[in-house]
Amino acid sequence: MKGQRIGYVRVSTLDQNELRQLEGHVLDRVFRDKASGRDTARPQLTELLRFVRDGDTVVVHSMDRLARNLDDLRALVQGLTRRGVRVEFLKEQLLFTGEDSPIANLMLSVMGAFAEFERSLIRERQREGIALAQQRGVYKGRKKTLTPERAAELIRRAGTGVPKVVLARDYGISRETVYQYLRQAAPAQVTSPSTTAAAAAAGNQQ
Repeated sequence: MKGQRIGYVRVSTLDQNELRQLEGHVLDRVFRDKASGRDTARPQLTELLRFVRDGDTVVVHSMDRLARNLDDLRALVQGLTRRGVRVEFLKEQLLFTGEDSPIANLMLSVMGAFAEFERSLIRERQREGIALAQQRGVYKGRKKTLTPERAAELIRRAGTGVPKVVLARDYGISRETVYQYLRQAAPAQVTSPSTTAAAAAAGNQQ
């Protein structure tokens, strides 16, 4: 029985265009994560790992979409291929089947290490650029992740008692960024549920 072709897409923020990653490829199902790739604890990746069966092929745009470090990449690929699931990376034009030659396994390690090294260089260049901009007095910091509408929605939900970790997951941002939005908001907008209830009770007594 022919297996399914299952796509996996990961974008790090809500603003990235996820459709371009697997554009033009016929897939039976696609799992989409809007989360950081710093580890493998991602909701849709977890669901994909539960869903795939022997004979399926997992299709990913590039290695760094599946994992951000070499150890996680190898663990995921080897874990899938041991179950009879093939893993295809479109950008690198690599296919892993579980019956790979030593050369194929070497390519996995080399390409994964290169991607990790490239990301570290990008981060280093970003830090150097920020330092130079700060010296010139022209650094304005990172742009806000959310639109004003979504930021207002986040603040409103926080005011109803939604946990910060849930807000961070739903909006694809870190918990520290959630706290930054709340600190910038007016006190009335970020009042906790207990404080809101107390204020309402006080109002009823007047």
